[in-house]
Amino acid sequence: MIWIIFRLLAPGKKRPNAPVFGHRSLFEPDILLKSRFILGARDLIHGAYKKMNNQPFVLRRYDVDFLILPMKYLEEIRLISPDKLSSKGAQTGNLAPHYTSMQFLFHSNLHLDVLKKKLTPELYKYVDKARRELAFGWKKDLPQADDWTEVPIEHHLRTLVARMTAKVFMGSPTCRDPEWLKISVDFSVDLFTTAFTIKMFPPWMYGLVARVIPARYRTFRQLKAGRKIVGELTQQHNLVKERKQRGEKVEEEDTLLHWMLDHGTPSEVEVHEMGARQCVLTLASIHTTASNVSNMLYDLCAHPEWFEVLREEAREIARELGPPCQNMGVSAKEWCTRLDKLDSFFVESQRHNPVLLLNPQRLAYQDIKLKDGTVVPAGSRLAFANYEHSMDPDVYPNPLDFDPMRSYRKRMSDIDQRDLHKAGMTHPNNLAFGYGNQACAGRQFAVAEIKLIMARLLCEYEFKFPEGKVRPKTQHINENCFTDQSMNLMMKRL
Repeated sequence: MIWIIFRLLAPGKKRPNAPVFGHRSLFEPDILLKSRFILGARDLIHGAYKKMNNQPFVLRRYDVDFLILPMKYLEEIRLISPDKLSSKGAQTGNLAPHYTSMQFLFHSNLHLDVLKKKLTPELYKYVDKARRELAFGWKKDLPQADDWTEVPIEHHLRTLVARMTAKVFMGSPTCRDPEWLKISVDFSVDLFTTAFTIKMFPPWMYGLVARVIPARYRTFRQLKAGRKIVGELTQQHNLVKERKQRGEKVEEEDTLLHWMLDHGTPSEVEVHEMGARQCVLTLASIHTTASNVSNMLYDLCAHPEWFEVLREEAREIARELGPPCQNMGVSAKEWCTRLDKLDSFFVESQRHNPVLLLNPQRLAYQDIKLKDGTVVPAGSRLAFANYEHSMDPDVYPNPLDFDPMRSYRKRMSDIDQRDLHKAGMTHPNNLAFGYGNQACAGRQFAVAEIKLIMARLLCEYEFKFPEGKVRPKTQHINENCFTDQSMNLMMKRL
């Protein structure tokens, strides 16, 4: 009854002019369809992709309508400016920003600018910084097991990645500060938990639900602690700038935080916002990187014949350059650009285990009319069924097979294809990192981190599933994909 009254009183909103998919009958209310999207998004997307015959369709989530477009629209969407169709807006909207203190992300691009204008142009300078921290944290963060030992591998990887990321963003000694490392790891988990829990309910319940989510209050405590650390670093940087203005010669570590402090607006560099921004930057840089490495290890354990193939590639490079993290006189670029088979393995692992079932996504800031008349109303979400596309036999032959050398064969068969099928490169048939100018801005750094970690793991460890265990299934909430956090692996030193 309450729901009926609410629906009668709620103001109407524009909907995309495409059919809604998923109703079990003409009489099924929208609220049931939306509730099934929470845990059944994969089945709904799969069914729609098969039945809608390459036509636009709508999937309904509690908080938003998704207009799912066929791939023939991809280039047209790529050319629409971010002030009309925004990837950042879609990503921020998924974080329940009004209940997680993330609203500032809607009006600021600084966290994207630093990746596009500073990190990517000087990529391997920063990858080398991360590699040195990888060497420092290796024995601290990974079990040095001489016999088979069962470990929660993703937990260890998160801490290792947190060190590497903090070295680049925050510098020393923060990258070795146990408090910041804990914030980096816990903030991602707690913010995701908060946002996804809220999104499992209708929007009119958000305020009530938010009050009883323990992870939300942990997130606020982490933001407070993170702001304190960033505030101290900001003060130190401002003192250095003052001394330089007086003509003093002062050395200061080159970090992405310093670049942001020097290039942000007054509101962006204010400690309250900058501290939250540094916490937010850990979301993609730590959680997804650790998940990608974990998925690669799970895939290797499920297909152990590839261990020796990838291990020999790493060893061959090591014979020339030295071990992955020991000869710092050799740039990480030499390693990352030569791991062709590992690169291909990652692309295939990511194809089977994406972060999102719907990607790229765009939030419409205004009504958009596409060339064929399809309307994207303001406030709705536009997306592509990237996972279903990657599992389409017309796109990938034998798509259900795990074929780690798909990309390698394409790259080796034609010199013009060498750069089209690499990890981190956006392509209409590889949308794991998005597409076009709004693709993931930090993807090249993430790929480099993953390659360095995997190369060293392969050179130094063996892995297998615990007795009686098999590859864990990917878990889903709405269109989001997660590794099984209860999964352990057996590992020992070679």
